Amino acid sequence: MPEPTLQNIVDQKELKWIFVGGKGGVGKTTTSSSLAVALAESGTRNRVLIISTDPAHNLSDAFRQKFTKTPTLVNGFTNLFAMEVDPQPDMGEMEQLEWAQDSFLTELAGSIPGIDEAMSFAEVMKQVQTMDYDTIVFDTAPTGHTLRLLNFPTILEKGLSKLVALKGAMGGMMGQMTRMLGGMAGGGEAAADLPDQLLGKVEGMLDVVRKVSAQFKDPLLTTFVAVCIPEFLSLYETERLVQELAKFEIDCRNIVINQIIFPESVGGSRLLDARVRMQQKYLDQFYELYEDFHILQLPLLEEEVRGPEALKAFAVNLLKPYVPSPPADAAAREAALVAEVAALKKRVAELEAAALAVKK
Repeated sequence: MPEPTLQNIVDQKELKWIFVGGKGGVGKTTTSSSLAVALAESGTRNRVLIISTDPAHNLSDAFRQKFTKTPTLVNGFTNLFAMEVDPQPDMGEMEQLEWAQDSFLTELAGSIPGIDEAMSFAEVMKQVQTMDYDTIVFDTAPTGHTLRLLNFPTILEKGLSKLVALKGAMGGMMGQMTRMLGGMAGGGEAAADLPDQLLGKVEGMLDVVRKVSAQFKDPLLTTFVAVCIPEFLSLYETERLVQELAKFEIDCRNIVINQIIFPESVGGSRLLDARVRMQQKYLDQFYELYEDFHILQLPLLEEEVRGPEALKAFAVNLLKPYVPSPPADAAAREAALVAEVAALKKRVAELEAAALAVKK
């Protein structure tokens, strides 16, 4: 059975793109942030970038630091950067992109479903590729949005390839028409060169898209970490995600199961005991379906994981199997609760006395 940790990702130094995704509310941001922290502190990467592509950005909350669409150094680190990108930019932002300076390409973006988001994503990928990062971690949106994002290279490649093919089939006719119209309008040779200039831009973008698409399909360069919880809907969503990733030829060999209640923490609670039994049923199904995956179990925590120090502490659980603390002795636990109640009563009495003194 594969090791139940994400150590295989840290050890694979060639990895360039790491996507972390799953159903909403399963702990994707905590997992992706902790993984980015683990990579940055591993000593195997000089520079790590984590990007949020979820419209409901949570990276700023996770690190307790405001991030924007420009990479920002994370407080407490020298080699970890973060940025939040909206994969669905408004029209004002789209007009600033290089491809949008051409009215023809702008019309194209409005005529092919999904290509506006795809072109925006391609622009982000183009910018990121020019930056000097060893590994880029994507904190993605819920499953459906993520699958569309991963399909952007295919959408773009199909759309732009049709344009290039159109040039090949009608290049001569387009050139003659442009020269004729350019001559009539006084544009001359500059107008005649317009189709070549335009399609040169398209071919340049297509080249970037093909490189990204090839890298996404290379398991040495790209992997996807599925995050879930031990419940029916999350199990179903994970299965759909894994199947779709296989269709896209994107490597997925790690599953993180969050919010597990371990038997050791149940105590005498019948409710928790019932949840443990329910979760175990779905955990068994995960292991049956994904016997050749690295499956990592993480506990349901008493409080949120927020801030660099909390993320560093939580990141340890990604690199070695989580071992729950042994159950406390019942008598000792009862004594601790009695002492806690006594301390609270004493504090209440002090506050009441202070309140009476103020009234006098």
